[in-house]
Amino acid sequence: MIKINDIQINVHNMRTRMPFKFGISTMTVVPHLVLTVDLEDNNITGRGYSADHLPPKWFTKDSETSFEDDVSDMIKVVRYACKTAKTIGNAPDVFAFWRELYSAQKWWGTSEAIPPLLWGLGVSLVERAVIEAVCRIRGINFGDALRSNLLGLELGFFDNKMKDIVPHVFLPKKPLLETKIRHTIGLGDPLKKEDIDQEELCNDGLPQSLDEIIDTYGIYYFKIKLFGDEHQDFNRLKTIAQILTQKLKFFRFTLDGNENFPNMACFRSFWQRLWADKFLRTFLSSLICIEQPIHRATALSDDIAFHLQDWHGAPQFIIDESDGQVGDFTTAINLGYSGTSFKNCKGIFKGVFNLGYIKYLSETNSSSKYLMTSEDLSNIGPIALMQDLAVIGTLGINHTERNGHHYFKGLSGWSDEVQKQVLGSHPDLFCEHKKGFPCLQIQEGSISLKSVNEAPLGTKSQIDTSKLEPIDFWNYGSLKDVPVY
Repeated sequence: MIKINDIQINVHNMRTRMPFKFGISTMTVVPHLVLTVDLEDNNITGRGYSADHLPPKWFTKDSETSFEDDVSDMIKVVRYACKTAKTIGNAPDVFAFWRELYSAQKWWGTSEAIPPLLWGLGVSLVERAVIEAVCRIRGINFGDALRSNLLGLELGFFDNKMKDIVPHVFLPKKPLLETKIRHTIGLGDPLKKEDIDQEELCNDGLPQSLDEIIDTYGIYYFKIKLFGDEHQDFNRLKTIAQILTQKLKFFRFTLDGNENFPNMACFRSFWQRLWADKFLRTFLSSLICIEQPIHRATALSDDIAFHLQDWHGAPQFIIDESDGQVGDFTTAINLGYSGTSFKNCKGIFKGVFNLGYIKYLSETNSSSKYLMTSEDLSNIGPIALMQDLAVIGTLGINHTERNGHHYFKGLSGWSDEVQKQVLGSHPDLFCEHKKGFPCLQIQEGSISLKSVNEAPLGTKSQIDTSKLEPIDFWNYGSLKDVPVY
């Protein structure tokens, strides 16, 4: 039996090393939220953590609201989930606890007209911290806990066709030892070092432009952001294609529409223009999939099926922001989408089901291809990044979008104590940069997952949160005082 005793919410303000332009927003400063859960598991007490950025616009994509409004709403849903979690009482296992929390948060979020992706953030943060605490108490890592179903996952909750299936049936027998980095090419990112204006140079010892990234890290998987403007995207994509084909003999990439296209007909017009260009048509042979080109308000509407099912030679489309609540993924599959993305902020249990459902569909419908990608939320250590990697390693996803190491200067935004802790606990994942800060250790385009696989849920050591700002004392105005690291 498990029971929550206490939950603490703290905030750590952070600044990017360069602007991250995605969708309708650009991130330069961001609150980083850290959740601490104290619980009892069969009368043994333990602690678990979770963390996420609270980024502008991703959870709502509402152009009418301010970033301050967005942050307030994100904190609101996290507070409510924490309040609810403390009232649940004894639950027989983690999944039973999660199911009760999810149902209560959904009822509240729906009654408050809060989008599912947003109210789900609160559930996912509590979910991760509870999983980590239980794994730490039991002395087991996440992969073994999931494969043995120690967490009590019942896949029939998500879809009745999966009611008799347990996780180890579709999960790899062992977690991946490494995964390839799929580098994000943001909408404002420089493509060539020579094109960077002098005043925009980071000069912090880390690569900044696309060509530098390839030369430094050996990366050959990419995620290319799209503006949703046919002319602008066409020209930029051609420049990117030229760089990749000149520098690499082999590469793969995804195109992220970021909900920027007004409808599927507009994206189809853009695709036809790409396909008509001989050079880009060859380039598109390395495409993995198209991610969420249409806004979530219409991406799961019935008329999408016309394009997805009747478009001969169409690329594979997956959802991301539309995967907000239980049932969205199966709806997307029925409309003709090929898959979805995994992010811890969308929920671990929901993501595990999505993978299981993809495996089920692949076995029952061999004529169709289904896939799950791994995306991030500019995740960084010492908690969020490691937890996300632990899950995708267990799920067996062999390439993952990572951009936290690109938009943030390693772990330099954290205290010396935290930096030393991470270097000591995860020497395979992080190394000390010659300028003295821990940075992600990317070798030949890949990162090691060994230490995150061994941990309760990615993070080996417990973090001292006493020096972080309690949520009750934090205010939005403090973001303007974040120093440059």
